[in-house]
Amino acid sequence: MPPEKPQWTDLYSEVVTSGLCTGCASCVIACPYDVLDYNAKDGIYKPFHIDQDGSIDSCSHGEKGCTLCTRACPRFRSWEGEIDNYLFGRGREENEVAGISKDVFLARALDPEIAGAGQDGGLVSAILIWALENDHIDCALVSYLQGDGTSWQAVPGVATSRNDILASAGSRYTYSANTLAYPKAIAAGAERIALVGMGCQASAPPVMSTRKAGKIARRFVLTIGLLCSKTFDDSIFEELFEAKYHIKRQDIAKMNIKGVFQIWKKDGDYVEIPLKECHQWTREGCKSCPDFAAEHADISTGGIGAFNDWTLTIVRTDKGREIFDGLVSSKMIEVRPADDDPGAVALMHKLARVSRKRWPDFADNGPRRLPVIAQ
Repeated sequence: MPPEKPQWTDLYSEVVTSGLCTGCASCVIACPYDVLDYNAKDGIYKPFHIDQDGSIDSCSHGEKGCTLCTRACPRFRSWEGEIDNYLFGRGREENEVAGISKDVFLARALDPEIAGAGQDGGLVSAILIWALENDHIDCALVSYLQGDGTSWQAVPGVATSRNDILASAGSRYTYSANTLAYPKAIAAGAERIALVGMGCQASAPPVMSTRKAGKIARRFVLTIGLLCSKTFDDSIFEELFEAKYHIKRQDIAKMNIKGVFQIWKKDGDYVEIPLKECHQWTREGCKSCPDFAAEHADISTGGIGAFNDWTLTIVRTDKGREIFDGLVSSKMIEVRPADDDPGAVALMHKLARVSRKRWPDFADNGPRRLPVIAQ
């Protein structure tokens, strides 16, 4: 019996329409025939098959043997174990509920401009600037705010300079499939690409590598993951922030989440919104996602814990350690032990356990195989 060749039909039924799809768009950029597109409107954030070739749930290229979309999907079948073994050479232990790692630190940028532009110390910006200026990458796939920024609509983009990176700094809390900027990066001649994204996106490069998804996998040379419990549908701005708290998009200067949804307004006002009021705007693609800690990034980062200007930093891979050590030796960042903020580490593990409970019983059981220990 010939080996199975899972293709779009399988991806559509097992991931896209089952509730597992996070909207990472890796299948879209992997498609060599340009028959997959992406719907970012009305909170959908999902790939779809265009009408010119087959139908919504079928693909003529898949019927002929093309499997690249399933090879690129970080939620298709036994993805977690495959990636763990590819990146780390082993499966995770029971106590590694937030993923396998080499080191955990607190870190922040030393350059005042970088620290000031970024969120929680500007670490991600510092990593990208150092990697770019030291010839590790040609560009980075990041998110920007659309237009003049007053819409707070996050959109994918390419950063090729220090100024580009600083312009992309800060958190949005709505979704941007940064992978969709890949074609633009390639058109500009990039061969070594960094990807910044939540766990759902951070798992895409290694799953493409382990499943041999061609040139795309080889071009992703650095992945920075963002700790993430969820993102929110864009309608939260009008339906909650404006309707209840009279905060318009264009009046927002900065946002953060530290137990509550924090909003700083341009007129100097500060507003806290209880997270329980935001839950109904949770993006659909986040509801089954088991990965809080961006477990398959080279370096995972998150602004959780007691210190607002320090980033909890998890170095996971050899590449991540190389980059991190270079930042330290170049005096781009300062570092302190994670033990200085034990609450941040405990919170990471707690939220990782909560996220793992989301993975549904009908799906591959990989993400649920670790015991969820009561706290």
